[in-house]
Amino acid sequence: MHKPRLMDQARGELRVRHYSYRTEETYVQWIKRFIFFHNKRHPAEMGEAEITAFLNHLAVNKLVSASTQNQALSAILFLYKQVLKQDLAWMDDIVRAKRPHRRPVVLPRGEVQRMLALIHGTNGLVAELLYGSGMRLMECLRLRIKDLDFDYQQITVREGKGNKDRVTVLPASLVPRLQGHLRRVKALHDTDLAQGYGHVYLPFALARKYPHADGEWAWQYLFPSRNRSCDPRSGAVRRHHLSEKNIQRAIRAGAHAAGIFKPFGSHTMRHCFATQLLEDGYDIRTVQELLGHKDVKTTMIYTHVLNRGGHGVKSPLDG
Repeated sequence: MHKPRLMDQARGELRVRHYSYRTEETYVQWIKRFIFFHNKRHPAEMGEAEITAFLNHLAVNKLVSASTQNQALSAILFLYKQVLKQDLAWMDDIVRAKRPHRRPVVLPRGEVQRMLALIHGTNGLVAELLYGSGMRLMECLRLRIKDLDFDYQQITVREGKGNKDRVTVLPASLVPRLQGHLRRVKALHDTDLAQGYGHVYLPFALARKYPHADGEWAWQYLFPSRNRSCDPRSGAVRRHHLSEKNIQRAIRAGAHAAGIFKPFGSHTMRHCFATQLLEDGYDIRTVQELLGHKDVKTTMIYTHVLNRGGHGVKSPLDG
């Protein structure tokens, strides 16, 4: 029996550890670039000097950011530790690039509202939900129907950063629009089922544990794609969630149309959410929980606040 190729081994180890498909593709590409940089030498024949040379090449010749350089290093260390099973002392001595500390871009409420008014349709609904809940873009796009709780006006974010679940606020002003959106999504799902589709990706082994859950309404994406596509891992034809690139483009276009020329993206909504809650006097620990920050020091970047009670949080989208 032939031993699997190195890239297949890497993909296997990534899937065993439940890395996302995006991370899998990113790590595999960095591993390939590392190998090609050293003229296709096998990584087992290389070590600290070759890794350092590759990282220096990225920084000096390719002018990549510190975060990109660290991403490449993470991929290479995964290759050595998890695929090649080499856990050598020199691996712990490789210094990661120091990321610059930058102040987040935060817009006044009026500018945010003016920009949101210029983003229409489902893209506009996603943008408002980002601002009104403080979610990261991919956390929002990966929401399932069951994650919305209209009675308690809250959203459950599953497997957020750090693979942690948390609860954040559901803006009351968005409830009517979300309910109308759900009716349209339900009609689309019913059509898919009638045509022999309507099954969605389920994380980990849930598809085997609950064989029929992937076709149930509760598990469908809140923001499904307009078109069906082929799952790159299983080959199944499904309706995935909206593309994050489309949302990012819509937000940038809305900011430009509103005359906002500051660096602005989907994550800026999260910065605005946090800062404006703190300005309204909500307790920083409450804001930390809503954002899903592991350390309160991360939340402190937004502003210094007076400690007040954080019960009954009201979304900044609600005025």
